[in-house]
Parts: sequence; structure tokens; C-alpha cells
Amino acid sequence: MPTPLPSPLLGVLGGMGPLATADFLAKLVAETPASCDQDHIPYIAYGVPQIPDRPPAIIGNGESPLPYMLRGIATLKQAGAQAVAIACNTAHYWHDDLLREGRLPILHIADAVCDLLAERGIGSGKIGLIGTEGTIKAGFFQQRFAARGLDYLISNRADQDDLVMPAIACVKANDLQRAHHLAIQAVENLLDAGACAVVLACTETPVAVEFAPHPAAMHCIDATRALAQACVAWHRTATQAR
Repeated sequence: MPTPLPSPLLGVLGGMGPLATADFLAKLVAETPASCDQDHIPYIAYGVPQIPDRPPAIIGNGESPLPYMLRGIATLKQAGAQAVAIACNTAHYWHDDLLREGRLPILHIADAVCDLLAERGIGSGKIGLIGTEGTIKAGFFQQRFAARGLDYLISNRADQDDLVMPAIACVKANDLQRAHHLAIQAVENLLDAGACAVVLACTETPVAVEFAPHPAAMHCIDATRALAQACVAWHRTATQAR
């Protein structure tokens, strides 16, 4: 008789991109209070990097990744996952579609970020937001900030084109040293513009910022880590409800 799967089981929809997914999984382990292997959260990850790029689809000139992501959700559900974390900020543009058609609870990364901001006592002021064109245009971070009385700042056009997007591309190409230099400059520019904290709202950007120590990093909110913390909270609640 086969051994039953552990419950509750977390599903991770990843591959967007591969290094960012690995970063999320490492932070899931780091954020889990555990004294041995068996104390950690059981998860199953779907990592398919061939999912079409998300920003072009949102901007309007790229193939929709929704069918590919739904295939991933279906695979995770069939494997026994009871909730899903998506290791990509921009992919949350399709959160409602994935929730409705995939029929699994999906932890929202922007909600996790807002919870972390509150935990750190940040309830007012302007929040810097660094993300892809798709994430910025989708507006789900801005909507959730507004609901909690927070204002926001985004990178200007030059910084988005010359710093943010090249930093993301450098992480995907595994050029982390250059990615770090570009991402830190983007963070510093938002801080200089009046941001009291900067949300790293692309899963590649924490990888870039954390590549080397820098004072600006202390002002950053890592959306990837916030999502990992939300997964730990979900697992604790789901376990208690069993």
C-alpha cells in the first residue's frame, strides 16, 4: 500500500524565472521554524521555464501565459496540493482567473507584502515599487497599498528602462554582479525621491539586491520573502484545522 502524501501540501507554481523560484524555495525553508527535516513544510514545485513571458502579454503584444499556468495548477492539484504559491509577481495579474479555473486557493504576493509592511510598522508614507512593466501596469500592488492608506512611488521612465529591466534581465542571464549594481541604484533613486521603503516586486530583484551587502537593502521589502512567510502562516493554520 503506497505511503499517503503529507498534508497539508503546498504547491509552488514556478519557473518564472528559474533562479527566482529557487530563491523562493530557499526562503520558504529559511522562514519555517523547524528543528529537523520533518518540521518543514511539505511542498511540490512545478518549474517550467517555457511558460511565455508575462509582461508582454499584459502590455498587449505577447502570448498569454494563462493556459500554461493553468496546466501547472492542474498538475499541482493532481499531485495533491491544497494551496498554491506563485513564485512570480507579474503572474499575479492572472490571479483571479487562476483561482476561478484552477479551483485551488492561491496566496497573493501583494497581500503578503502588505502584511509584512504592517508587521514592520509601516502604515503611512510613500512606498517605492520596483517591478516589471507588467506588474506596474497591472496595478494590484497599488490597489492594495491604497486600501491600506499607503501612497506609492515607481521608478521614472529612464530608471525603468536603464536600471530595473536590465537588472531583471541580468539575473535571468546569471550576471548577478551587474544585476546588483543596477538594482541598488534603482532602490537608491526611489529612496532619494521620498520613499520610506522599497518593495522589490519582481522575484528577480531580491536576488540582485542580496547578491552583496549594501546599506540600501535595509530599506527594502522582499516580496519573495513575504510570500514565503504567508505560506508558513497558511500551513500552520491548515495544520491546526485538520
